[in-house]
Amino acid sequence: MKAKITIVKCPQCGASVEWTENSPFRPFCSKKCQMIDFGTWANEENSIPGAPDLSDSDRWSEDEH
Repeated sequence: MKAKITIVKCPQCGASVEWTENSPFRPFCSKKCQMIDFGTWANEENSIPGAPDLSDSDRWSEDEH
């Protein structure tokens, strides 16, 4: 029996991509789409929400009180 192949959409251009070893850039359809996505992260156009970054001065002022 042949295994069912999962198809996903490229997050950059929306092209169909097989989720197999035959698609080395998965979930992207190509190296180009992968690098475009990487560039948006590198330019800080994308981010993952999280706790605010506290500088050292903020931590020291809290400890002094």
